[in-house]
Amino acid sequence: MTQKIILTGDRPTGQLHLGHYVGSLKNRVALQNTGEYQPYIMIADQQGLTDNAKNPEKIRQNILQVGLDYLAVGLDPKKSTLFIQSQIPALAELTMYYLNLVTVSRIERNPTVKAEIKQKKFERSIPAGFFIYPVSQAADITAFKADLVPVGDDQQPMIEQTREIVHAFNSTYQTDVLVAPEGLLPEKGLGRLPGLDGNAKMSKSLNNGIYLADDADVVKQKVMSMYTDPNHIKVSDPGQVEGNMVFTYLDVFAPSDPEVAKMKEQYAKGGLGDVKVKKYLIDVLDGILSPIRERREEYAKDPASVYAILKEGSEAANVVASQTLHEVREAIGLNYF
Repeated sequence: MTQKIILTGDRPTGQLHLGHYVGSLKNRVALQNTGEYQPYIMIADQQGLTDNAKNPEKIRQNILQVGLDYLAVGLDPKKSTLFIQSQIPALAELTMYYLNLVTVSRIERNPTVKAEIKQKKFERSIPAGFFIYPVSQAADITAFKADLVPVGDDQQPMIEQTREIVHAFNSTYQTDVLVAPEGLLPEKGLGRLPGLDGNAKMSKSLNNGIYLADDADVVKQKVMSMYTDPNHIKVSDPGQVEGNMVFTYLDVFAPSDPEVAKMKEQYAKGGLGDVKVKKYLIDVLDGILSPIRERREEYAKDPASVYAILKEGSEAANVVASQTLHEVREAIGLNYF
């Protein structure tokens, strides 16, 4: 059986949190363990530099942190190729060739790019490297001839743009070198995890996340400060379940738990306090995070071994990407000697 190739990854701009776990990490582990896929999982340091060029130390420090998170959740270097983007020179050269096939107006129309430019308040002062990152992502995907790319709904335009680049390249140079990927969407209901404060996004900048590296006391403290129903002042008051972040998290992390259904009913009627619900969520999260935390602490004792895994993975990824680059250069006709 031929394994399908998957390409996915994360920017090393901070430690990974529960949002990453729900949205991608848990699924990556499940996919690698089926034996049906060959995952390439990239720490996208070059992409991280597109809006952190003046603070490269932030990126350097977080290479290890992301590597630890990967191993802690169960990504296995024997089943998944874990690598660092900047260690694959072919990716930059592929990006250059693809840029000749994409117009500025097309990149500007990309909804994901537009949204991120607005979010980061770049206006017209957009770093060129950030602006063209969809083309860089196309290079990442096609370098490994990925069949599938796990994405959220908001990332589908990136897959569409990659497919356009593949079509343009193969048509222009009369070849079938590049593979058009498909987006692999998360299961229904397992999209983006909201922040502890109810914000649609969990992120370090908003200080509203629970990190895989957080110890039990920190998790407890964060859960106890979570946004609930501001009108649920007394235990006897009827409470709002919808939009209550504690119940939102319980729906994600304990979806089939009959006790949660009972608590929802009681909370809505009145007679159940926020503290009791939060304590239940703390226990649920501890059951998930405790083994991850233990593995992470074990790997953290030997950082050199983590870098060794990333080095070995980068060397393996480099062989594959270099072969694709060779085929691309041949297709264009850059084989002068």
